[in-house]
Amino acid sequence: MKILFNNLQKLNAAYESSFKEKFNQFLQKGWYILGNEVSGFETNFAAYCGTKHCIGVGNGMDALTLILKSYIELGTLNKNDQIIVPANTYIATILSIIESGLTPILIEPSLENYNLDPDLIEAKLTSKTKAILVVHLYGQVCNMELIENISLRNKLLIIEDAAQSHGAVYKNKKVGNLGNAAGFSFYPGKNLGALGDGGAITTNNTILANTIKSIRNYGSEKKYINNIKGVNSRLDELQAAFLNIKLPYLDRDNNIRKKIAHRYLSGIKNSKLLLPKVMNEESHVFHLFVIRTKDRASLQAHLSNNNIDSMIHYPVSPHKQKALSEFKDLLLPITEKIHNEVLSIPLNPILENNEVELIIKVL
Repeated sequence: MKILFNNLQKLNAAYESSFKEKFNQFLQKGWYILGNEVSGFETNFAAYCGTKHCIGVGNGMDALTLILKSYIELGTLNKNDQIIVPANTYIATILSIIESGLTPILIEPSLENYNLDPDLIEAKLTSKTKAILVVHLYGQVCNMELIENISLRNKLLIIEDAAQSHGAVYKNKKVGNLGNAAGFSFYPGKNLGALGDGGAITTNNTILANTIKSIRNYGSEKKYINNIKGVNSRLDELQAAFLNIKLPYLDRDNNIRKKIAHRYLSGIKNSKLLLPKVMNEESHVFHLFVIRTKDRASLQAHLSNNNIDSMIHYPVSPHKQKALSEFKDLLLPITEKIHNEVLSIPLNPILENNEVELIIKVL
């Protein structure tokens, strides 16, 4: 039998009766947009992250875009300001900067942990640099102490892309509460996944939160009164209901991910494979377990021949995408090396013990 990379049907099966009950309540209520489920989830997720505010939005990219657009609306950022961002992130992070009328400055990651290399940031700063957009890639928190020091020295905002790191902890604080604002994705395969698209923003800045709430809803604070140019990006009421059901189990599921990851780290013995380096146990929630090898095609074929799924996150680096052709001439050898060598193997809370053992054996 094939070991799937992620079996979403099986992952959500445990919640099926609760989902159905909640769906029936949803139908009977007849309130489908920005109702009690969204406000309830916003309250619950803010409490979980330790922030004053959470604003539910349409998806993870919108979360980042709305943060940036709100800072522009407030005058904290201006069009064409520069935003530091890791070069090896998923393209959505970079698109959010461009969509907001700002300029991404792509910085190489550390080959040790694949996150933004703090040692490379200050050499890229100019008078136009106004923020650092950190990405806690694969579920591991960036070195926030060094990044915070750079931010303080240079008066830069810190914005978190926490799409892959729900529940990760850094020095007793959860992601979403490590900077000025954070964007989350609840895409179905995330550690906290909805049954469709969804996203959220967390912040302790009340003025920023109120601006985001307005912009997500056509720039309106009161129905039919539009004071600023906004968009339509609201967390769906039904998805919020499902997320409310799953949120209490997030830490449990993250702990299962960590246990499987540690089994991989201790059990996989292969000199041709580079396993993830965990900088701090609390700070990695293993959204993905990413290994590296110079012969990825052969490794992927070997896994497939043994009925084990795998995926590449991500096969083409953003600066080599046709959509971002303006960056094609950048020299980013570390980023390209990572994108050419990484392979993600199955890691999720529903993996069976024998499946984990087989993956270890095959690798």
